[in-house]
Amino acid sequence: MRFVHDTLPQRVRFATGEAAEHLAQEVRDLGATRVMIIASRRQRVVAERLVTDLPVIAWHDDIAMHVPRTVAERAGHIASMHAVDCLVSVGGGSTTGLAKVVALKTALPIIAVPTTYAGSEATPVWGMTENDHKQTGADPPALPRAVIYDASLSQSLPVGTSVASGLNALAHSIDSLWAPCADPINATLAAEGIRALASGLPSVKAGPDDLAAREQTLYGAYLAATAFASAGAGLHHKICHVLGGMFGLPHAQTHAIVLPHVLTLNAPHAEDAERRIAAAFGTPTAKGGLRLLRERLDPPTALRDFGMPADGIAPAAQAVLAEAPPHNPASLTTDNITALLRAAWKGGPS
Repeated sequence: MRFVHDTLPQRVRFATGEAAEHLAQEVRDLGATRVMIIASRRQRVVAERLVTDLPVIAWHDDIAMHVPRTVAERAGHIASMHAVDCLVSVGGGSTTGLAKVVALKTALPIIAVPTTYAGSEATPVWGMTENDHKQTGADPPALPRAVIYDASLSQSLPVGTSVASGLNALAHSIDSLWAPCADPINATLAAEGIRALASGLPSVKAGPDDLAAREQTLYGAYLAATAFASAGAGLHHKICHVLGGMFGLPHAQTHAIVLPHVLTLNAPHAEDAERRIAAAFGTPTAKGGLRLLRERLDPPTALRDFGMPADGIAPAAQAVLAEAPPHNPASLTTDNITALLRAAWKGGPS
């Protein structure tokens, strides 16, 4: 056994119903006195409930998918103008992603309060879009100093969004098993993440007010993101970054649609990953386990339903091949990537 593993410096507070108290404690621990809240208009009411005891000096509610450069620049300008000394993000992946890009430019600390299962809060990975291209990277300043997890904050999330967000989290676990820096530690985290998500998500769909199920799903999403943070981006994430940047597709739904097609391509060439995924699902095969889970969740299945044009498949395939990790389990060709994207565009079984 021989590997190199990075453990990231971040505090996690996990307790249902205690987000406001934990957030205030983290701000005090930082010694921050000029806090900027980043939260969408839809999340404003939730955020206001959480920050009553904070020294808030500025709000920013201009949030957009894939963090357009212009949005990031406006947020950075507000932070500079108000001499902000701490960023608090309240929301999903787009909100956390904006805070991370601002932090990358300003070195401001972030305290993240997730309201979905996106997982961005547990990684130093950032992304920013300009001219239909999504630039991504992984840099220490983009990693939130602390994360406040509170399952009650996701109760207002629509069931369909919860399902897509949870499958996005599942993609973090599965992709980390064959990512460039995969190792036994993040594989262990990934497997437990798969188990927790497979346990929690069906119950979230069946009973959206089931807090125990939401806790299990949130726990799984954190483990999945932690595994991904160490392992790096595998083929699945490279594909989704290309599609999001080129066509402005919604992040979680894109991940939910693409995941089974990447698993079908890679699992036959990744024996250890196949075994771990199947065991986490409690099924004979990885593909069978994911299929059974998706049958219970009824997730989105076709990229065309979210606006991807058919004539975008060929240029997207070339962009994926240009950005794909060099040691993917399955050899990548124009033909098999085009076939994968066509199947994901059309929908139906992988």
